[in-house]
Amino acid sequence: MVKYLHSMIRVTDPEATVAFFELIGLKEVRRFDSEAGRFTLIFLAAPGQEGLAEVELTYNWPPEDGSAPEDYTGGRNFGHLAYRVENVYETCQRLADAGHIIHRPPRDGHMAFVKSPDGISVELLQEGHLEPAEPWVSMPNTGSW
Repeated sequence: MVKYLHSMIRVTDPEATVAFFELIGLKEVRRFDSEAGRFTLIFLAAPGQEGLAEVELTYNWPPEDGSAPEDYTGGRNFGHLAYRVENVYETCQRLADAGHIIHRPPRDGHMAFVKSPDGISVELLQEGHLEPAEPWVSMPNTGSW
């Protein structure tokens, strides 16, 4: 028997990352701080998906000796997370209004890509069907996803 539990991404600013995923519709379901291990684990899930499909945010605390904290570039070959949303246009607007770049706008009314504060690609997929609409139809891609 196999049961999916969660995907883990490393983050440098836990509160900024939690706020980012809250804009998509995820909620924090539990948090664990390890003084001995010097890390924090934060689990997020879509409503009703707690314990079924979660994202684990791992924050490794800065070294006690004051040296530079870990730097994560490229997500260590992590591809993307994907979430089905009720309205891809409204979700993208909330993210844009909060200062996040919509790297692949939902020109087709179906799919968009954004990045978390640590550069993790997040795919947003429309539940059902929406007709293509402005300003999204005319928006170009920005950067990579």
